[in-house]
Amino acid sequence: MVSRSMPEGGKEKVRLGIVASEFNYDVTSLMVERAKEEIEFLGADLAAVVKVPGVFDMPLAVAKLMKRSTVDGVVALGAVIEGETSHDELVANQSARKLLDISVQEGKPLGLGITGPGESRLQAQDRIEKAADAVRAVVKMTRRLSEI
Repeated sequence: MVSRSMPEGGKEKVRLGIVASEFNYDVTSLMVERAKEEIEFLGADLAAVVKVPGVFDMPLAVAKLMKRSTVDGVVALGAVIEGETSHDELVANQSARKLLDISVQEGKPLGLGITGPGESRLQAQDRIEKAADAVRAVVKMTRRLSEI
């Protein structure tokens, strides 16, 4: 069993991994920084940051992180910006579905911090705070699952 430090209040620290898309990195790099700030604010630990080429590539990296005993949950960060075709819908929908499947299969929470599809670059920039929302969701779910 892995030893875990206890923050104030006697609860075990939650250990998170981040998987971030390099596509649209001008947006996602800020999402990663915002997620790190929220992890620190909540008294959680950052176990790993993995960068993948795009949102469609996330499920494999998330699955590998979820198998680690040193990771309690994972935050997936990406921005699926609308293009000239409906490719953004395919990428976002298929990735989200697979990420949910992995979370249920591994019994660990996943914070879906992927914005889009159908958003403009300006809308993506306005949604950087969704990274913090995803972190809060994973921390909360990890603690709730430990009570079951």
